[in-house]
Order: sequence, then C-alpha cells, then structure tokens
Amino acid sequence: HIELRGHQEGVDQLCWDPGHPDRLATASGDKTVRLWDVRTGKCTNVIETRGENINIAWSPDAHIAVGNKDDDVSIIDVRKGKMLKTTRFAYEVNEMSWNADGSLFFLTTGMGTVEVLRYADFLRGGKAETFRSLHGHTANCYCIEFSPAGDCFAVGGADALVSIWSLSEMVCVRTLTRLEWPVRSISFSHDGALVASASEDTHIDVAYTRTGEQFDAIPTRVAMNSIAWHPSELLLAYAGDDKERDEGML
Repeated sequence: HIELRGHQEGVDQLCWDPGHPDRLATASGDKTVRLWDVRTGKCTNVIETRGENINIAWSPDAHIAVGNKDDDVSIIDVRKGKMLKTTRFAYEVNEMSWNADGSLFFLTTGMGTVEVLRYADFLRGGKAETFRSLHGHTANCYCIEFSPAGDCFAVGGADALVSIWSLSEMVCVRTLTRLEWPVRSISFSHDGALVASASEDTHIDVAYTRTGEQFDAIPTRVAMNSIAWHPSELLLAYAGDDKERDEGML
C-alpha cells in the first residue's frame, strides 16, 4: 500500500503512463499536475496549470493533456517537464484521449459531440481546428475509452447512452441503452471483448463489444464514479459514493 501525498486540494483524476507502468500523473483542484514514481512513492515533478483541473490523459508518446473547470486544455511535455500550450475552448470539454498512434486527439464535449483534432496541427496552430465532429448523443458527452486493440472506442453521455464507434470509419456502429442515468465511466476488458459502463444506476452494465448484447449486470448499492478492468484478467474494479454513510466504496 502506497499513499501519494502532495496536492493541496482534492485529486479529481489520474492516469498511468502507457509506456512506464511505474509512473502516473494526477490532476488536482490546486492548479497543479503531479508526476509520481509509484516504486518510491515520491513526486518527480510538479507542473503549474491555469485553473482547477478535473480531467487528465496520457498520450501514447510522452504528452499529457489536462483540462480544467474553465474548459482550458493544457498539453505537457513529460520529458521536458514543461507546459507546451494551453487552449481555451468555447464549449464544455470533458474527458480527452488519443488514438493508438497519437495522431488524433479526441475531446468529449457539452454539445453532445466528440471533437476530433489532428494532434500535430493542434500543437502547432493557435486556434483549435476540428478535423471531425462526431454526433451520437443528445446531451453532454462525459467519458471516452479506446479498446485495447485501438480499432474502436466508446463514449458515455448525460443521455444515459453508450455509443461504440469504429475508428477507421468514424461512425457509430452500435448504442447501448440499458442505463437510465448519465454515464460516468466506461472501460474495455483487456481483450476488448467486453465493455462496462457505470452511472447512478443500481448496476454496472457489461456488454459484448461486437454485438452490444448484455453479458452481465453487476449489482451496486451506490452510484459509481469510476470503473476499470484489470489489464490481463476478467476482473472489474469499481468505486463510488455511499451518500447515506458519507463514505466511499471500492
């Protein structure tokens, strides 16, 4: 058990370095991003940001994207330990992600869309130009997750829908409709065969990725905040808030 201490405010999200399993990054309301070495439990770098951070993602290479409550998205070069750029968007930006080779940058938005940017152009240009705008939801898109193979991705929204998209064709190939509350978290199993989605519903929906049919419904007594499959086993971790007991559960 390791406890990583250093932030002055709550930590809203974290992400692992996809190339180094001993490194992770945390985004906090204290206007910083911290990099950690979990082998030692020590913070290796602190990068100051413009606002209160709520979302963070690590690229396939060595960049980190962090988003704050003011819809600023900042790009950090991990190797140099410095900020490359900060862009303020004119719309609500939620979770972010990259495709497998890092050439495309995906933003879930309050417009019910996923905005796709050519990442190299985004880094160079002053204005964030959208390459593709994907429409599949009738309300805010909150979360996005790519399958391990990188051939598809899933998006969860405030409309309680999970949409599954073909990356090569950029089209929605199926929609999961079994949840009744806004989708907060999505995760693919290590082999990509299953996709789990969670919300304030009293169960986690687990579906077959290729058909959308339900594999299982895992009962939960509280609203879920985050779910994640094990990297090599069919084990699903999930965490939520127990408001009646004023505590969290995992």
